[in-house]
Amino acid sequence: MAVKRKLIEVSIPLDAINKNSAVEKNVRSGHPSTLHLWWARRPLAAARAVLFAQLVDDPSSHPERFPDEAAQSLERDRLHALIEELSDWENSNDEDLLRRAAQEIATSVGTDAVTLLDPFAGGGTIPLEAKRLGLSAHANDLNPLPVLLNNVMLQLVDRFTLSDPVTGGAPGRQAEMLAQDLRVYAELLEADAADRVHENYPAMPDGSVPLVYFWARTVTCPNPACRIETPLVNSWRLSGRRGAEAHMSPVVDLASRVVNVEIVHGSGAEPDGTLSRTGGICVNCGSTIPLPYIKAQGVEHGLGARLLAMQVRVGKSRFFVVPDDAQRKAASIQAPDIDWLDAELSTHSQYMAPPRYGMTRFKDLFSARQLTTLNAFVDGLDAVQKRAEQDARAAGLSDDGVSYSDGGKGARAYGEAVRILLALGIDRLVNRQSTLCIWHANRGTVEQVFARQAYSMTWLFAEANPFGGASGSFSGQVDYLAKSLAALPQGNGTVTEMPAQAMPVPTNAVVSTDPPYYDNVPYADLSDFFIVWLRRMLGGTVPYFRTLLSPKTDELVADHVRWEGKDRAREFFERGMADVFEHVGTAHHPEIPMTVYYAYKQTDAELEGSASTGWETLLSALIRAGWEIVGTWPIRTEQPGGLRELGRNSLASSVVIVCRRRAASETFGSRADFVRALKSELPEAVRIQRRTSISPVDEQQSAIGPGMAVFSRYASIVESDGSRMTVRDALKVINATLDEVLADQETDFDLPTRFAVAWYRHSGYDAGRFGDADNMARGWNTSVETMARHGILTARGGRVHLLQADEYPESYDVTADSFVSAWEVMHHAMRIQQAQGIPATGVFLRSATQRADPIDLELVRDLAHLLYRIADELKRTRDASAFNAFASSWSDFIEAGRAGVPSTDSSVPLDFGGLE
Repeated sequence: MAVKRKLIEVSIPLDAINKNSAVEKNVRSGHPSTLHLWWARRPLAAARAVLFAQLVDDPSSHPERFPDEAAQSLERDRLHALIEELSDWENSNDEDLLRRAAQEIATSVGTDAVTLLDPFAGGGTIPLEAKRLGLSAHANDLNPLPVLLNNVMLQLVDRFTLSDPVTGGAPGRQAEMLAQDLRVYAELLEADAADRVHENYPAMPDGSVPLVYFWARTVTCPNPACRIETPLVNSWRLSGRRGAEAHMSPVVDLASRVVNVEIVHGSGAEPDGTLSRTGGICVNCGSTIPLPYIKAQGVEHGLGARLLAMQVRVGKSRFFVVPDDAQRKAASIQAPDIDWLDAELSTHSQYMAPPRYGMTRFKDLFSARQLTTLNAFVDGLDAVQKRAEQDARAAGLSDDGVSYSDGGKGARAYGEAVRILLALGIDRLVNRQSTLCIWHANRGTVEQVFARQAYSMTWLFAEANPFGGASGSFSGQVDYLAKSLAALPQGNGTVTEMPAQAMPVPTNAVVSTDPPYYDNVPYADLSDFFIVWLRRMLGGTVPYFRTLLSPKTDELVADHVRWEGKDRAREFFERGMADVFEHVGTAHHPEIPMTVYYAYKQTDAELEGSASTGWETLLSALIRAGWEIVGTWPIRTEQPGGLRELGRNSLASSVVIVCRRRAASETFGSRADFVRALKSELPEAVRIQRRTSISPVDEQQSAIGPGMAVFSRYASIVESDGSRMTVRDALKVINATLDEVLADQETDFDLPTRFAVAWYRHSGYDAGRFGDADNMARGWNTSVETMARHGILTARGGRVHLLQADEYPESYDVTADSFVSAWEVMHHAMRIQQAQGIPATGVFLRSATQRADPIDLELVRDLAHLLYRIADELKRTRDASAFNAFASSWSDFIEAGRAGVPSTDSSVPLDFGGLE
């Protein structure tokens, strides 16, 4: 019996998924990502849509219900509409919508429970969305931090049966009541910590409350005649907000050999910073301070730090002020001895800047006051846990004494659950209470340590008052945490902590996973910043923090430093990934494909084809493990089309690879067989993908899916010299064949369009020589004059130039024109899009199909893709941006056209050029 194709193997509403993913990227309040930082999270919108499409049958799998292409297309549109709703963040907890989605899944996979398995669960996006869709979710990871996060999202939130919050708040969903309790216990914890360290955060003499303290790292000027303690400052700016500009101006105190500042308000000229990539400059004598000198002073003696300014609050207003002696004294306390922070930082040169300046231990990343305060929060956890346990007992939870880690649902387990959540809140605070935190002058916020995926060195750093209720405060961190907790869906799952090669694989599991991206992110090294604190707070509560730092030997990343060379790192990564995918393949559901996310960037690709080392290695691992790649879908978290994006030639934020187990037969083919199959299958694959509104900028990446489907169905492709074709060579062949396929499509265009395409290659929209254009036209048995009459160019003074979209006449009537070319329609549509927007463009395109000789809109869309490819190859970035924006909006045009010209008989589908 043939395996039923799933929707994701045929068509998904990619445009809607990408738009919703881009919108979701800016969501913070209530988003699961605000439970705790984790790197490289995928959008929930994309994960939810991919899971649904991975499980639901494509209509072509049911010819008895959908016997022809029209019926299948209609049903596919219905499923696409459901996916569009599902991928909208605002619908994340729409119970009716989720129920309908679960019913569709059950119709396709049966009533037996389907277990979603994610071997590399990370931040938990995929297991969480499986839970939201009513599936059983199993999350696995090697790193204890994501294991803890998945435990909270999949288990903790629904562990307890509460009729009311144990602290006496309003009843609601279990997650909502847990969030209410968290807020109450966080207030108790904050009050306890404030009592311990209140003298370290004194108010100003006028009663104003300090919110943020601004520090500069310092070195002694190397000039023997100066020796001033010089601040190293990139910028003196404090506020870049219009109308509230402020900056510091240095003032040298020769008597004490230090530098103070005065606050300057207004948009006047700011002094230059004292630091550059090559070193510093003394603010007193102007001597150069070489970077090697700064590093040496940091390593030998430690860099200094001076409190320069503060932001304070008076009523509802905020001001920048210079600290007085009392503030400096409160800030300059003795550092506590915290031996569990003595662990050494990684010295990975690519990601770890602080060790180069003498900051080699985790305790070195915090000021003495920050260490004292954070430790006070940690020390208060025992008492708050005990209080939560007492409240839970009084609220009616059983006094069974069973711990949380043993599956307890009573009072003891509840107290431990509260401790876990508070520990996450403290860990969020740690990310805002470090000397690696910077001040965002335009936003007026203290930024987290990991503004990028590395330990970056900071020079002017911002210390938030954790009790100030403003940016970087504990209450602010708990607010994010509680809102995220309250919005989590109901349902349960399982979580394991082990190498993916050894994790348990349930029978008939369905795998969707977002594995490590080759060498892009050093998850283990980054997460140690949090794990040293979590181990202290939760080492006796959950079994995940057995080691001082995160496991690294088994971490599947191609770290060339760890493996002492790129070749060994690559082999470790490919072999490890192949082992994982072979392991899950032994029990994977035979009727459902696997999906794997990969963060692809074209900036990593070779000029002759999309063959970045990480991309190539992951594909090789999948094929090596016995999987056939049957599709690739580019998922964006950034809206395409901007000049800046196209200029740097970036592609999708991630690519979803769709795989099935390869048949057991050992089929071998030649390069000729491979190319022949590609030429046969790629044209239809490209046509189908364009109907899903693939952006031209993503088309090459998307075509790799059907291309690799041909390659991976063979056990091996044999080259003419008898060697096996590598994945890298296969990718080059796929891209070359795609070029041929797209070039062949030009023969489908009308003659004026073919001429215009050729002239665009030659001159773009710039004027070219009449003789060159005339020779080109005569080769097609036509003339420049004829092309001018068709309204696509002008020929004057021996020069010929194609009309740009904004040069086409506004009074044009497409239904009255005696002859219309695809080129002309596309440029008129682009003019209307730019001037009047999508609805008017849709109506215009609809009108073009109602001529006596209706225009084929599929050719108009294909022309935009072709022109983008030409413009991109010839580095005509502005043109490429316009063509990409036009083609990317295609589905919106079609929808607007239907809405703008309604059918008089709703039972008759609108004829829209075959693009329904």
